[in-house]
Amino acid sequence: MNKKIAVQMDPIENLNLSGDSTFSILLEAQDRNYSIFFYMPENLSMRENILYAKGHYIKIHQKPIDSIIQGNQESIRLDEFDVILMRQDPPFDMSYITATHLLETITDKTMIINNPISVRNNPEKIFAHKYSQYMPPTLITRDMDEIIKFKDEYRDIIIKPLYGNGGDGIFYLKESDQNLESLIEMFKSINKEQFIVQKYLPSVVAGDKRIILVDGKIAGAINRIPKKGEIRSNMHVGGTATKTIITKKEKEICEAMEADLKSLGLMFVGIDVIDGFLTEINVTSPTGIREIQRFDNVNIASILWDSIESYL
Repeated sequence: MNKKIAVQMDPIENLNLSGDSTFSILLEAQDRNYSIFFYMPENLSMRENILYAKGHYIKIHQKPIDSIIQGNQESIRLDEFDVILMRQDPPFDMSYITATHLLETITDKTMIINNPISVRNNPEKIFAHKYSQYMPPTLITRDMDEIIKFKDEYRDIIIKPLYGNGGDGIFYLKESDQNLESLIEMFKSINKEQFIVQKYLPSVVAGDKRIILVDGKIAGAINRIPKKGEIRSNMHVGGTATKTIITKKEKEICEAMEADLKSLGLMFVGIDVIDGFLTEINVTSPTGIREIQRFDNVNIASILWDSIESYL
């Protein structure tokens, strides 16, 4: 029987194939004899309650260099696939949300990783608040008075967009900074929704740990160290991935959310932890698995596909 998967993601030409987690996941699928169909969210269509996408079957090549070869463009019903992978990056905007609504219509016929209903209903920086006992002091608001009180209490703070990603739009304000009100005015002009205000954790200079969970279980982790003079550890802004170990506290955090992740169909998740404090639960498009394989020789793509196939 011909096994088929579809992957919903950003343009292939934007992928950094040498470090991209999606590339590893697709390579593993191909090694397991899945045919792979690639499409972008903007190419979803629905007619008479049938969801289909316009895209290309692709072939993955790892040697001599990582590459993806596209076939001819086709339009295919998505409920014909065994598995659909949602792998496009945020922003978590109406385009993203619309794609989850469309995919929701076939969740009774096709396995979708991660479940689009749960992805939509559990935004990453809000979802983390379900486990607020593990978080640093955090405020979600647009209210200037609330932010001023929070800064008076914690002195050094971080301000970041509620639906941002990749470290974009993050600001560090020290106790002595006089720019709080002008910064908030700027945030309000850019973001219609609330934003995150968080106590600054000085230990971020020692790293921001990304822990990957597959079907609720710890699969691996890396530490991401920001470059000198930077508070953001994201690798696309100069952060460096390093080998790490998982602490007792981090295991406790992961165990606290295991049952929820399984029940919500959030099979592939990355959590971010700074000095034992949970800061984010990434349910949209977790990354870091190629770095984990490089440091620890753990093939998370294989672990993920073992889990997926156990449900098929």
